[in-house]
Amino acid sequence: MMMYEYEKKLMNDGKSTITGCDEVGRGPMAGPVVCAAVILDPEFVIEGLYDSKALSEKKRETLYDLIKKHALAYAVEFVMPEEVDRVNVYQASRLGMERAVQKLAIPADFILVDAMQLKGLETPQLSLIKGDQKSASIAAASILAKVERDRYMVEIASKYPGYGFEKHKGYPTKHHKETLMALGPCAIHRKTYRPVEQMIKQQLALEV
Repeated sequence: MMMYEYEKKLMNDGKSTITGCDEVGRGPMAGPVVCAAVILDPEFVIEGLYDSKALSEKKRETLYDLIKKHALAYAVEFVMPEEVDRVNVYQASRLGMERAVQKLAIPADFILVDAMQLKGLETPQLSLIKGDQKSASIAAASILAKVERDRYMVEIASKYPGYGFEKHKGYPTKHHKETLMALGPCAIHRKTYRPVEQMIKQQLALEV
């Protein structure tokens, strides 16, 4: 129950719609940053909530279904590569989380957010370093965002075959870098990320 300590303290302070926020996908060379906001039901404890990266795919999928079934409210926001390139990945993460909070069916009266301040929102909030390992609400948001992003990358792989998006999910693995060299960037690659940017420069040099 340690994961619920922040939520318990806030409830004792009179907060009722405590919202956890997190993002997934800052590191990949391709695909969206996916952000989520979750208001857990204080009357229904979901066991096993933790940093999505530390959980198996099977465990994430199980918890994903439980969160969607029992949360008081949740919202997921995709920030597509074009916007990531335009505003930078940090700002894209912040904007995505702010939009997810604004999409909630129930207004948040306090926000727990993973390692960031959501400056575009007036709602009281607390930024927690490694929050997805300390707060059930943030962990729940991390799980929703991770499952949604992984599913998206598996689906988009058929539209852009050859890159292996269904396996590496856009992260800069050796295989991904090799296919980028062989095929060049596609529409969902982040043009400002160094390996992609270098490939574009090489292609332009060849065209001169």
